[in-house]
Amino acid sequence: MGVKITDTVLRDAHQSLLATRMRTEDMLPALEQLDAIGYHSLEIWGGATFDTALRFLKEDPWERLRLLKQGLKRTPTQMLLRGQNAVGYRHYADDVVTRFVWKARENGMDIFRIFDALNDPRNFETAMRACKDAGGHAQGTICFTISPVFTPDTAVETARALIDMGADSICLKDMAGLMDPMSAFEIVGRLRQEVNVPIAVHTHCTSGMAEMACLKAIEAGADIIDCAVSSMAQATSQPPTETMVAVLRDTRWDTGLDVAKINAVADYFTGVRQKYAAFESHTFGVDSGVLIHQMPGGMISNMVNQLREQNALQRLPDVLEEMPHVREDMGYPPLVTPTSQLVGTQAVMNVLMGERYKLVSREVRQYFLGYYGLTPAPVSKEVQEKVVGDLSQVIKDRPADNLPPELDQAQQEIGELACCEEDVISYALFPQPAREFFDLRAKGGPPEPAVVAAIVAAAQAAEPPPPPPLSAPSDGKNAWRLAGRQRLMR
Repeated sequence: MGVKITDTVLRDAHQSLLATRMRTEDMLPALEQLDAIGYHSLEIWGGATFDTALRFLKEDPWERLRLLKQGLKRTPTQMLLRGQNAVGYRHYADDVVTRFVWKARENGMDIFRIFDALNDPRNFETAMRACKDAGGHAQGTICFTISPVFTPDTAVETARALIDMGADSICLKDMAGLMDPMSAFEIVGRLRQEVNVPIAVHTHCTSGMAEMACLKAIEAGADIIDCAVSSMAQATSQPPTETMVAVLRDTRWDTGLDVAKINAVADYFTGVRQKYAAFESHTFGVDSGVLIHQMPGGMISNMVNQLREQNALQRLPDVLEEMPHVREDMGYPPLVTPTSQLVGTQAVMNVLMGERYKLVSREVRQYFLGYYGLTPAPVSKEVQEKVVGDLSQVIKDRPADNLPPELDQAQQEIGELACCEEDVISYALFPQPAREFFDLRAKGGPPEPAVVAAIVAAAQAAEPPPPPPLSAPSDGKNAWRLAGRQRLMR
């Protein structure tokens, strides 16, 4: 049986390349052609798309899900769900996560790719149970990382825990493009020996290893790989669908897909991408710096902006030097939302303050208090005492057990602005953006999509554009490469 392909053009591809700004109106014309290709699934929702739809695009993310499902008659829909974080950046109470999953299923979601930033099985429990109860496909996900404590054994251990929760499939998720081909072969090979469910592999092309990693994963027994149509592939996105289909043709892994059909869709998205030029990540080709700093592209830009705001962009090499120390102090978390933001921001604070952990954010304090979950390795006790003070405050149980229900309070706060349960859930997840959207809707609805897009693009252009990951502290060229070389020389 051939390898199956999940195409990410409607979610992770534009999240990685275009700041998640693709509008629903630009997706709908491609649905019939996408549906005819024969994909295993189309990733259409989750990740940052929910927040961005409300906050920037002034769209209802639930309506996007319904419209896309209507146009996909044959192809299963898929989303990325951050476990107890749902589609947000903190842990939500169980009632929010449970109802979010149920309503997502009712509105058209088929496959739920569920992950946790710390690979803590306890943070999967509510989402996995809700998915199974709602009749969805639960894909338990292991976040790949490079650290002294992440090994094929730990990947297998996490997979077993997810299978025990009822996972219908397992995904190995490489969110920063760090997975080399040999690691992919070894980990997938071990998983193939230990679990009797389909195995999916997700990676990014940032470091230049994605296609090789996918091929070795397939050789080791992967059943599904994530790709994106060529016009929305590579750089910080996924491998090109057409390329991988051609690579596997006439082998025992032949996908059976028609490159011509995929290419026609790629042609369409070539035009769509041009509409969002203002939001391009400006990371073209290979960024070898990711092999050194290990940070996903979005966090790189955030760190550079933080330094620029403090007129300290010249301290970038020092921040890169500090990041591995912070990550070690925090127990080697995988660098994915939200842990990548915590590590990166704390490294910036340590460098700018001239003293390690003199200033910490509320989120970092909560991390050391145990409110994000069980860390892959123990955190530094010295740092924990400095950040927390009284260690008796540190929780040991499942973080969400300490959160009271939230939906009733959300219902009371948003009142008549909420037209349905989906609105209440949106407000519970993102109070301010949701309220602003509901206010706009109550006044007659947002402007025409083209007008909103023009306004957002104008606002983006009015601000200093975010630098590419390889910009310099002073002249805008090659800072990340320079910083990386300086680290290697130390």
